[in-house]
Amino acid sequence: MNLNAVVFPILPGKTADWRVFIGELNGARHADFVESRRRAGVQERTFLQSTPMGDVVIVTLEGEDPERSFGQMVRATDAFTTWFLGRVKAIHGVDLAAPMTGSPSQLVVDSARVAVPAK
Repeated sequence: MNLNAVVFPILPGKTADWRVFIGELNGARHADFVESRRRAGVQERTFLQSTPMGDVVIVTLEGEDPERSFGQMVRATDAFTTWFLGRVKAIHGVDLAAPMTGSPSQLVVDSARVAVPAK
């Protein structure tokens, strides 16, 4: 299994909206969320981190090819994905459907092996 992580800032004043969003993912929309990630072949975990610069969300994707899975998830056109992408854009100010240039993060330290050196 491979792991990828990315950090998304929560826009100022949007943490309460983010909590509602997460409540929906853990509640009424949980089955759709799980199915979306199953189709993409990835497990997603999300963490909230408060910092002096504001709240951020740390998202991990674990699977055979997390980058491919991420691309598959954000290109889907089903109702759940459309809703999910809209909420992410409103809360984080990030358009996940916009084409990316390269990986959103780079592994630089791994206690189990030597990681790729930072560039």
